[in-house]
Amino acid sequence: MSRNQTNKDSSTRTRRGIIDLLKQQGGMDVMALSSEFMLSGMAIRQHLNALKEEGFVTHEEEVRPMGRPTKLWRLTPEANRFFPSGYSELSVSLINSMKEAFGNEGLDKLLAVRDKNMQEQYLQHLGNASGVKEKLEELANIRTNEGYMAEIKDQGDGSFLFIEKHCPICEAAAVCTGLCKNELNLFQSILGSNVLIERVEHILAGGRNCVYRVKEYE
Repeated sequence: MSRNQTNKDSSTRTRRGIIDLLKQQGGMDVMALSSEFMLSGMAIRQHLNALKEEGFVTHEEEVRPMGRPTKLWRLTPEANRFFPSGYSELSVSLINSMKEAFGNEGLDKLLAVRDKNMQEQYLQHLGNASGVKEKLEELANIRTNEGYMAEIKDQGDGSFLFIEKHCPICEAAAVCTGLCKNELNLFQSILGSNVLIERVEHILAGGRNCVYRVKEYE
């Protein structure tokens, strides 16, 4: 393999790594990215500018208490092509076809069957998990395997944030709001009636992630 090909492959891996990290972390500046990839600021800027030319990243100015404003780099919607899409075009087409064939009531019945099957599968995966934290950890593993890039954060006050950084069914959910509504009901059924769960950030509403606040009733 030639040196030029080796350099090209290395650049491709680094740029994909930047995309993955920005998906996970949200806005990051050049200094933070340099630290993560152990590259110079100049090298990181070259990668970012290349990604910007391709339409995958953009930046905004963030005012800092001291010094000049800093550029925070973020992904654009175009970068979603690098992450699982859940066969979005086919899903949207099928949803529209089901609406046409069975109407909204028929579609709701089909979603109810889907949710029942998912509930049974999730409960089987959760096994003997007990307590809200343990259940959320198992649920995060399940959802991550499905492409949602899920994690939980302990808030230190008895509550947790359940965060999904990617939505592989986003386009389908945009034309079928029942998918998101039923998802919240699904989580409730998995975690139990003694748990309060509310969505506090929503990708379809313009949020960066889908975030749920979860707390067990005292």
